Amino acid sequence: MDLDLRLVRYFVTVADELHFGRAAAKLFISQPTLSKQIRKLEADVGATLLVRDSRHVALTPRGDRFLHLARQLLATADRMVREPAPHHLRIAHIFELDTSRVVADAFTAAHPGVRLVQSQMDSARQLTALLEDQLDVAIIRVTGALKAVHPAGWRHALLRLEPFRLVGRPGDPRRTSVSVSVHERPLEVFADAPGTALYNVHGRYLSSLEQHTGLGLHWLGNPGTFDTCHAALARAHDSAYLLEFDSYARRYAELGLPVHRPQELQPVYPWSLAWREGEQPETIQAFLATARETATRHHWLHPERADAAPLWAPPEDLTVATA
Repeated sequence: MDLDLRLVRYFVTVADELHFGRAAAKLFISQPTLSKQIRKLEADVGATLLVRDSRHVALTPRGDRFLHLARQLLATADRMVREPAPHHLRIAHIFELDTSRVVADAFTAAHPGVRLVQSQMDSARQLTALLEDQLDVAIIRVTGALKAVHPAGWRHALLRLEPFRLVGRPGDPRRTSVSVSVHERPLEVFADAPGTALYNVHGRYLSSLEQHTGLGLHWLGNPGTFDTCHAALARAHDSAYLLEFDSYARRYAELGLPVHRPQELQPVYPWSLAWREGEQPETIQAFLATARETATRHHWLHPERADAAPLWAPPEDLTVATA
């Protein structure tokens, strides 16, 4: 059987997006056409690579193994037909979170002659892509589990401790205090719960927070883009707080929703720079330097918090121990 590289590219795009609509838009084809082509690829390889329902898309174990090989295959094909570009740098973003985007903007402003080639991948896929020379640098959450899977060939350094905020409801009364108790209202999270097909690294972070605090989080699933999350929050009529990344909380605040700091503890999500071992080209060295300068300028390692609130992150976050 000869694999159709076009179908393999379609599959990798769907795997990166975990959403057929967004993948189809990225590929400039219709969603029904994309679904048909993925089914054809699955028939060619004789295995189900993706599971999907009306809300979610997830890789099967066979699909996860196929994705690893697919990236290698496409990388080899790309190298065979094009010369390496000396003035580009490959990075990836995690959903619409802003750490990598802020660094990318600063790097582009400082180095306008270098073209950024940007993708979207979660932490685990970014590290795999980095080690397979599909990315030049990554900005990810480093955990013990990630180090166990990839114990060598890369280095990392803590870049940001992104705080979580408590987002209130539209129409909440004004408060004089900028902080509120995590016990004041039920806490909701936009994340897939333990036991679901899409439970992931972010979900494990939240599970660790539940165990540490004894709080029972209300898992709302992951509706996707910020606009979809905001629409869901705007429809809510009950009294609760949404536990949310600062990246998103700032956007909620711009739309008029109240945002507070938690009083009892300040959860932080550790983001790290990651790069391959060995001597780095000038462009990668410049990106790493820009990232560190950006972290210093924005005080990323010293997040604002309520006066008595200690910083908290799961024990397995090696970057916290390193810091």
